[in-house]
Amino acid sequence: MFDQFIRQQIKTQGTTINLVRGGNGDPVLVLHGYPQTHVCWHRVAPILADRFTVVCPDLRGFGDSGKPASDSEHLTYSKRVMAQDQLEVMQNLGFNEFAVVGHDRGARVAHRMALDHSANVTRLAPYLTSSQPVRLSRMWIKIWRRRLSTGSSQSSLTGCLKAQYLFRSN
Repeated sequence: MFDQFIRQQIKTQGTTINLVRGGNGDPVLVLHGYPQTHVCWHRVAPILADRFTVVCPDLRGFGDSGKPASDSEHLTYSKRVMAQDQLEVMQNLGFNEFAVVGHDRGARVAHRMALDHSANVTRLAPYLTSSQPVRLSRMWIKIWRRRLSTGSSQSSLTGCLKAQYLFRSN
């Protein structure tokens, strides 16, 4: 598994994140769900690596990533903190802008990252249950409208609208 990928651990402000990365091209961060690890992407990542640089981390608290002690408000494992970890990982790898794919818990972390760090997230592909994507899409369109008004590309908005179509519930 992940034969052509590099395994590494990256220190963030709050923990150490375990990951594999491989491929060449635009960067894509793929985030696993619960109770999985980066290994859940073992069939998809090599295919994506033909066209993209694929980064498959374990979220904090999962797999071989650090498991810091929680606090009384459980902020240590909040989606915002987990999103910050992943942003730091991507920046450490030299990627300031990147696409994010997330499944289940990873989709929620990706969504939080897109809200908090919209200048860094070029595309968002959340994979959730049927009722949640509609709410994500409405919020995402607001972000992309703002980005478009500040000079971001039309193709980014088109990608957002395609994602809204793909993830809407009927």
